[in-house]
Amino acid sequence: MARFDRYMLSQLLLLFGFFSLVLVSVYWINRAIRLFDQLIGDGQTALVFLEFTMLALPYVILIVLPISAFVATVYVTNRLTTESEMVVLQTAGASTLRIGRAVFYFGMIVAVLVGILAHLLVPAARTELAGRSAEISQDITARFLKEGQFVHPASGISVYIRDITELGEMKELFLEDTRDPSAIVTYTAQKALLVRGETGPRLVMRDGLAQTYRPETGRLNTIEFTDFAYDIGALIKKDSTGLRDLRELQTNVLLNPTQRDLDGARGDLPDFLYEAHDRFARSLLSIVVPLMGFAALMVGGFSRFGVWRQVVIAVVLIIFVQLIANWSEEIGRSDARLWAMAYLAPLFGLVLAVGLIALSSIRKFRRATPVGVPS
Repeated sequence: MARFDRYMLSQLLLLFGFFSLVLVSVYWINRAIRLFDQLIGDGQTALVFLEFTMLALPYVILIVLPISAFVATVYVTNRLTTESEMVVLQTAGASTLRIGRAVFYFGMIVAVLVGILAHLLVPAARTELAGRSAEISQDITARFLKEGQFVHPASGISVYIRDITELGEMKELFLEDTRDPSAIVTYTAQKALLVRGETGPRLVMRDGLAQTYRPETGRLNTIEFTDFAYDIGALIKKDSTGLRDLRELQTNVLLNPTQRDLDGARGDLPDFLYEAHDRFARSLLSIVVPLMGFAALMVGGFSRFGVWRQVVIAVVLIIFVQLIANWSEEIGRSDARLWAMAYLAPLFGLVLAVGLIALSSIRKFRRATPVGVPS
């Protein structure tokens, strides 16, 4: 690799690392805040919160890397142009294609990182995250066993416990169920215990009162009980389908799913095939996106006012490619024979990049051609 290639590649990697760190941090903090409210609100510890955020990190990085590669390429190309380094290279006879070789090497490195994330790390992390989510959702005790404060383990459910003994026995329990607006039920009990049942955990209340208020009639019915079992299994947040997310599955499973795989995941055969090929397309797009940013800036050439117009054009082109990706995904997931639609966005981006590089080379040739009397 030539000295300039190493110089430009080092600049690209340095800025790529910086922008990736910034974007991942912003995205991760935004997601972490929501996870914090959900997990800490359900009575989980800070270690569980940290575990969940770390498991979500590979997918965040997968989304951010192509964006960081584009921003780093635009920044480095703009800086080399404003500092006249590009002008020196072009004056020395270097073509746009030759200068962009370092950008291609850079895109290949990003593509390898994206491939490792998409095919290995993200499925493994999503699988572990799904397993831990299922375990946490079964831990209803952490949501109920809070003495001296009102807790809301589910929408429409309010629970208050005055005291909890060392053996786990609850004293002076209050539970209000407002999930059915036509019949609001309030339970009070002197003692209560959480026990495991065949259908899930149950709250066994002793020496209490059940009051049912019907707003339509304004009547209040009361029932005094000695022992009463309240099924709290319905309060546990479960996946209503019990099916796996396609992002949890390995690529080889997505490409050749069995009937058992199809029955156990959220999606049909077109979704399986498109998800698999979309992982390959992400790597290809990681090569194309930096080339598009570089080519868009090279079209304008040197200007003392900078290349902000070309930067705007590059951003618009990236948005357009993303719109094509969204449109092709909708079509590709509708028919198993249309899995190749996953590669439409990278292909279109490559055509744009090649076209812009060719346009830049033509403009450079015209500027270099002397104007005079023809021979």
